[in-house]
Amino acid sequence: MQEITRALLTEHPLPEHEGGDKRDRGRLLVIAGSVEMPGAALLAALSALRAGAGILQIATCETHAPHLGIAMPEAMVVGCPVTSRGGIDPAASSRIVELALGCDAVLVGPGMADEEAIIELSVAVLKGVVGPYFVLDAAAFTCLRAHLETLTAKQGRIVVTPHAGEMAKFLEKPREDVERDPLAAAKKTTAVIGGLIVLKGVRTHIASPSGETWLCDHGCIGLATSGSGDTLGGIMAGLLARGAQPEQAAFWSVYIHGEAGQRLTRKSGSLGFLAREIPDEIPRILEDLRSTRSGARCS
Repeated sequence: MQEITRALLTEHPLPEHEGGDKRDRGRLLVIAGSVEMPGAALLAALSALRAGAGILQIATCETHAPHLGIAMPEAMVVGCPVTSRGGIDPAASSRIVELALGCDAVLVGPGMADEEAIIELSVAVLKGVVGPYFVLDAAAFTCLRAHLETLTAKQGRIVVTPHAGEMAKFLEKPREDVERDPLAAAKKTTAVIGGLIVLKGVRTHIASPSGETWLCDHGCIGLATSGSGDTLGGIMAGLLARGAQPEQAAFWSVYIHGEAGQRLTRKSGSLGFLAREIPDEIPRILEDLRSTRSGARCS
């Protein structure tokens, strides 16, 4: 198992975009939010832009789409019909598929509600769209336990980002089993779905279908807060849109996320900083890591 350090990131630099326009930095679609959790889409989308994605589209509930559009004028926001349980209605699938077809990466899941709707919508998007990488977060991953063929059909193009509880739900095991041996759980799941597993926690484990594994021990307790996972999914999707490969996007994003937590801890203390503060740390972290890489080349 490789440890995710600055040295590892230096060996696997992100794509450069000097002199290019926003199209060179990729197009991303974020499918997120519900009536009760409208802010998840904002956290994920803002993190993706802060990670360097060029063009952003958001599909969310029509009840708060105008508000999200005002809060985030950088994005095209598409309002979708809402189910009786407050989720994005699968009736919007054809429109969402249309949006996703032109994308380099698609993030599905932050803040989404109504499991039946999530299953139908996620399956429709995964089956209807060829080309982009997919990041599946929260229920967009756990709800597909009965649709493994849909996941395996996207081998090499899916990254899933569960925490221990979500992994336990997918594997139909007690959470304690996952927490006892998270690496084994991640390796088992990647073998089942053929996708990259990012098992979130203070110590984050990553398992690849190729058999490679990584550990990020750079997190902190302050990151265990509402909305933090949405920012991680956004960073990852943003890096994929920019042209990073799945493994590369995974270990870069978890390190950046952990470093943001470290910096906010130094500013605000170990507890009490907010997920909304994480995105603002990302550009400086990227620049500092880029400077470290440049220094390594010159030495």
